[in-house]
Amino acid sequence: MTRTLVVLLVFGLITPDLFAQRTTGDTTYKQPHRPQYHFSPRANWINDPNGLVYYDGEYHLFYQYNPLGIRWGHMTWGHAISRDLVHWQELPPAIPEEGETMIYSGSCVIDKTNTSGFGQDGRVPMVAIYTGARPDNQSQHIAYSLDKGRTWTKYASNPIIDLKQKDFRDPKVFWYEPSQHWVMIVLLPTDRKALFYKSPNLKVWTKTGEFTAADSPATVWECPDLVEVPVDGTIERKWVLLLSMGNNAPAGGSGMQYYVGRFNGSTFINESKPGEQRYVDWGKDYYAAITFNNLPRRGNRGAISIGWMNNLQYASEIPTTPFRGTMTLPRELRLAKMPAPVARYELRQQPIQELKPLLGTSFQWTGTDVAQLNQSLASNSLAGDTYWLQLELEAAKTGVGVRVKKEEAAQGKGEETVIGYDPAKQQVYVDRSRSGQVAFKKEFTGRFTAPLKPQNGRISLQIWVDRSSVEVFGNNGEITLTNQIFPKPESRGIEFFGDGLRSVLIRSVEPIWK
Repeated sequence: MTRTLVVLLVFGLITPDLFAQRTTGDTTYKQPHRPQYHFSPRANWINDPNGLVYYDGEYHLFYQYNPLGIRWGHMTWGHAISRDLVHWQELPPAIPEEGETMIYSGSCVIDKTNTSGFGQDGRVPMVAIYTGARPDNQSQHIAYSLDKGRTWTKYASNPIIDLKQKDFRDPKVFWYEPSQHWVMIVLLPTDRKALFYKSPNLKVWTKTGEFTAADSPATVWECPDLVEVPVDGTIERKWVLLLSMGNNAPAGGSGMQYYVGRFNGSTFINESKPGEQRYVDWGKDYYAAITFNNLPRRGNRGAISIGWMNNLQYASEIPTTPFRGTMTLPRELRLAKMPAPVARYELRQQPIQELKPLLGTSFQWTGTDVAQLNQSLASNSLAGDTYWLQLELEAAKTGVGVRVKKEEAAQGKGEETVIGYDPAKQQVYVDRSRSGQVAFKKEFTGRFTAPLKPQNGRISLQIWVDRSSVEVFGNNGEITLTNQIFPKPESRGIEFFGDGLRSVLIRSVEPIWK
């Protein structure tokens, strides 16, 4: 939970009536930069996803929310629910700011056996663990709900952990089955230190370990997560520690990194080698991603995460209204075991399979003549401005790629977002230097890259294009680049370029707001 641009103001309880008054003015979801298949609030500011949890047929997305404006402040937990992880219904805010105490980031668990004692009359408690943030102190608090997250009661004996620290935040809590206790990982962010605690009941916590890493380029850590994920092609599972970097990410500004290792119920044992480049996403706009608790078991499926699609360098300045802030697509997380002599584990990410029903009409091409491809595409123009592309490339001597959101009448000098592959440097890149509105903050414009080696001489790119973003997945999720863009509504052109393109599939993506 970032503390940048803090404005400490006091307001009363946010009621459902007040929420409705402040949001019913915009229910169309048709603004020029409104994401059509990513979650965004009807109005006002959002940032970090919080409390991702599944319970009784509903996926819950809580998030940092300002009920009173379009900039950061008055941190409250917003709330949305979904039955398929794709279509979302926004509900009234869940846990409101109270006096000088803002409700910073955290997590939710389902206390199935009522270890907390909060359950009543057979109703299973949903328990939120969050940071209560005051001007000079951050401490950990809990609240519980007996009606599936619609109403909340704050624990009378809060805080549950208070180190008397100004910066101490972002608890992630989960049940550790082997030892039958709750685990919390929480950060001393400016010390780049993760603290581990255990509890039998979510109320009383005992410190069990610490983790830090000298090789992290960040000076601030935020929003940790620790999750066990499957290793492709094996029966093995490993623990992945996700950490958000407040600065010094590969594209500049904020981003995310990860470590792979073991967890013994008390602390994380890092097995990643020092100096390895372990970035969750190489784009400019991927932060604070966490995974869902209490997901139903579905074979060997990986963990599912959602992140905040923004960067702390310019988050308050992006040109959207009446909302400000978007979530990424949900992603499935897995690991790949690299063979010797490298002998390491690498993160793999793919958009969740539940997105497939959104895919509509398609255009398909195979060949080597890019001019013929562009001509064919021009005569088979896809309606709409949201789509999914699958490209297969040969690692030729020259660059190859696609220009999306291209301004048709600009004779080569108009808007475009360029996604391509540079075979000489073995890099995928996204260039948004001329992607539309870029001048609102100097850190926004740029060309962002990710290392990617060919597999059997080929590169595959999966690209999700929404009204104000592109999410790129290279070689089945070996790398990802997530970037916002803010083009004109009429900038809808698609144009391919370079040698090496071998096949193209384009499918429209239906909006989730109906």
